[in-house]
Amino acid sequence: SYRELNERANRLGRYLRRLGVEPEARVGVCLERSVEMVVGLLATLKAGGAYVPLDRSYPRERPEYMVADSGPVVALSDPRGAEVLRQLGRELPVVNVSGSAAAWAGEASENLCALELGLSSRQLAYVIYTSGSTGAPKGAMNEHRGVVNRLVWMQREYGIGSGDVVVQKTPFTFDVSVWELFCPLISGAKLVMARPEGHKDAAYLSELIARKGETATHFVPWMLQAFMQHEGAKGCAGLRRVICSGEELPAAVVRRFHERLGGVELHNLYGPTEAAVDVTAWRCAEGDERASVPIGRPIANTSIYVLDGERQPVPVGVVGELYIAGVQVGRGYLNRPELTAERFVADPFASEPGARMYRTGDLGRWLADGNLEFVGRNDQQVKIRGFRIELGEIEARLGEHPELEQAAVVVHRDAAGDARLVAYFTARGAPNDAEETATESVSAEALRAHLGAFLPEYMLPAAYVRLDALPLNANGKLDRKALPLPTSAAYTSREYEAPRGDVEATISRIWSETLGVEEVGRNANFFELGGHSLLGLVLIERLRGAGLEIDVRTLFTSQTLAELATRVEPARVEVEAPPNLVPPGATAIEPEMLTLACLDRAAVDRIVASVPEGASNVQDVYPLTPAQEGLLLHHR
Repeated sequence: SYRELNERANRLGRYLRRLGVEPEARVGVCLERSVEMVVGLLATLKAGGAYVPLDRSYPRERPEYMVADSGPVVALSDPRGAEVLRQLGRELPVVNVSGSAAAWAGEASENLCALELGLSSRQLAYVIYTSGSTGAPKGAMNEHRGVVNRLVWMQREYGIGSGDVVVQKTPFTFDVSVWELFCPLISGAKLVMARPEGHKDAAYLSELIARKGETATHFVPWMLQAFMQHEGAKGCAGLRRVICSGEELPAAVVRRFHERLGGVELHNLYGPTEAAVDVTAWRCAEGDERASVPIGRPIANTSIYVLDGERQPVPVGVVGELYIAGVQVGRGYLNRPELTAERFVADPFASEPGARMYRTGDLGRWLADGNLEFVGRNDQQVKIRGFRIELGEIEARLGEHPELEQAAVVVHRDAAGDARLVAYFTARGAPNDAEETATESVSAEALRAHLGAFLPEYMLPAAYVRLDALPLNANGKLDRKALPLPTSAAYTSREYEAPRGDVEATISRIWSETLGVEEVGRNANFFELGGHSLLGLVLIERLRGAGLEIDVRTLFTSQTLAELATRVEPARVEVEAPPNLVPPGATAIEPEMLTLACLDRAAVDRIVASVPEGASNVQDVYPLTPAQEGLLLHHR
């Protein structure tokens, strides 16, 4: 119950106070999605601290940098998280939230008094790290007042109350998790915690949303498409409202949504991490034929300006940079005063002394109806599948490779519209033809491994193109538009080996369709060919359609086609084999009997045992291949 949750958080909060957590102190949190995670976050805020999410799936250097930069006084973890923190090599007190409750069981369970602790609405609530253009992530700081304003606005705007159910499924390293966690808590709605990594599995999410009767949920546009493609989406009868944010929402997805989930509201929200989750909102009305989906109007206590290069307002319909003002503007970047001063500037339109506005770097324009339209970016920041990525950070890491001379990273879209990162580079020494296979140390696999030691999976380029020289424009600057499209060889330098057997051939065909790659050999790696977690959902659904069962975890642990082929499970039909398939006196087995009965080895054994001596075609008795079993399943 919420009462029990609150009491547990109060006890842990008091314990954290004893460990030195006070106003403005940071607390590292390295927990899987669980009730304990909610307790830990609440306890941190109750103690006056600010939480710093640490994702255990990131390469070691990333959380190591975050801990060094944020300087937490203590960290909250479970046993696995404690091991991750131990490997960072820093002296940091670690509290095992899931196993050390006895240490604070004697603390008082009453609410901590904010006034007695010296807390205010300007207190730091959390620090979430985002990609940084200089090669290191930057910690965006947000205060309680901005977060509370966003939560109260959502509760009132959408009428969220005790009759609602919200599934928390966004990783807490992304700020959408803030409203997923705390909006239900302040409104009395039911909060359901999805299993760890469950947000990557459309089948699991569909089942969970339907079983728990979720009424309001969030998807980034790409994941919304994967969810709608799954048959289970039709069973989510209790769903009343879907929130979409994280990247641009295509109009085609909106139309598909209303066709698939008629009667369910769809809302398009916009907002950067530097400004407490979301700052504008738009309801996508059914039947709206706009070519571009607006991001709407500012939410409560928030202002949006569209300004030119001199920071003057531009007329309606003219593109300018989006500036955010009001209570939701964050404090700035932790330990980055120069960058904070550059992006968080004085608000000349405010009457409040010292008011600031945030330069988003996003481009947009006012529409005639008073709504905003997002147009793009004015720098190298991109959003792919909801992840915010600074291309400069990837380029900086590539530049650290000892055999690379220059590097550039851009975004290309394939025929299906899926955005992929592509890296271009020149190597030290004699120039090579761009189509030639690079040396082992600068092959696609080697460069991916080099970046993988520093960057999370979603920031790794899908393709690596070697050039004699990077193209320049008349001003001597990199001409990104002149960079060539990547060929199949840019995704991998693995030697092609043809698939073996029906299962590998089926998987190869489906990989080719899903990834847009002509030839997929048995040594091919799904992620090296441009695959990613969300595209993996599409792959899984297509494999299921071909009668091959697989889950998300298997895809991540068996990444090559040959490995995956040994892990897939054929979709089976429960059919009882007759006790005696051969009529008395018969000397052969009819082919029809074999087709319907030979589903597994046990059935084969029963058939062989029942064949009279001297039968002419016993050698024809064999189990169906997985592809045949799939055909049988669909036929039945």
